[in-house]
Amino acid sequence: MSPTPPATGLPRPAAVINEEIRLLWPHPAVRLSTEQRARYELLVVEWAAAVRGEIVTAA
Repeated sequence: MSPTPPATGLPRPAAVINEEIRLLWPHPAVRLSTEQRARYELLVVEWAAAVRGEIVTAA
């Protein structure tokens, strides 16, 4: 699991980030640790930015 986006500066695809979220939190009934929750929150922000970028690119 990569803690930061790649060093190239290019954003990761939303699907890649989504898969990382799914691996981090496999089931909604599972409670995340404080560290996992912090990672989840960063991933959600990164995912939302990737989705916005993909929508703009598609338009």
